[in-house]
Amino acid sequence: MIMIVNLSAKNSLLHQFLNEIRDCNKQKDSMRFRTNLERISQVLGYELSKELEYKEIQVQTPLGIKSSFELKDTVVIANVLRAGIPMHYGLLQYFDHAENAFISAYRKYSKSGDFVIRLEYASSPNLDGKILVLCDPMIATGASLVATLQQLKKYGEPKKVYILGVIASVVGLEYLQKNADIDEILVGDIDDEITAKGYIVPGLGDAGDLAFGPKV
Repeated sequence: MIMIVNLSAKNSLLHQFLNEIRDCNKQKDSMRFRTNLERISQVLGYELSKELEYKEIQVQTPLGIKSSFELKDTVVIANVLRAGIPMHYGLLQYFDHAENAFISAYRKYSKSGDFVIRLEYASSPNLDGKILVLCDPMIATGASLVATLQQLKKYGEPKKVYILGVIASVVGLEYLQKNADIDEILVGDIDDEITAKGYIVPGLGDAGDLAFGPKV
């Protein structure tokens, strides 16, 4: 069973950032929306850092030597374009030595309203033996993340795989548990419902449009 960590279950300033990205009035400020996605991803990244392995090192200071620790494994941060860009940037503030991967994934709708996931672009370093951190603000149906992980596995076999999301649906998390080979999912909050078109309720709307403007 994949471990799921819901950070909204704890009292922290994360609630303030989540409230602001959900608030339909404050959403009108796209710069603040992007900033809050970065802040949330930094909280997620810090919590993730507690799960990783470290090795002991010696640090030379001006007055002596201090024993300390640093990450043992190479981290690769991957995001689902375009909504994942602010999260990716936020994670790089903590994992500043990380390698990077990018995936373009979107829903292709039919006239009946059904959709399939289309992947049109992928760029990734070799993933063998590394820690893969895949970030996507909205985990709705979970289908795009499963397709993205399948694509990324073509670049190697990670040591561990983590998914970071801002808001997830119960349905999306259940789908990931059944269809994805991952170690842990960390999310800012979990909502109970999705619409027939696969949007999270109450959610926050389209994270990509809110961060970067509407698309045609």
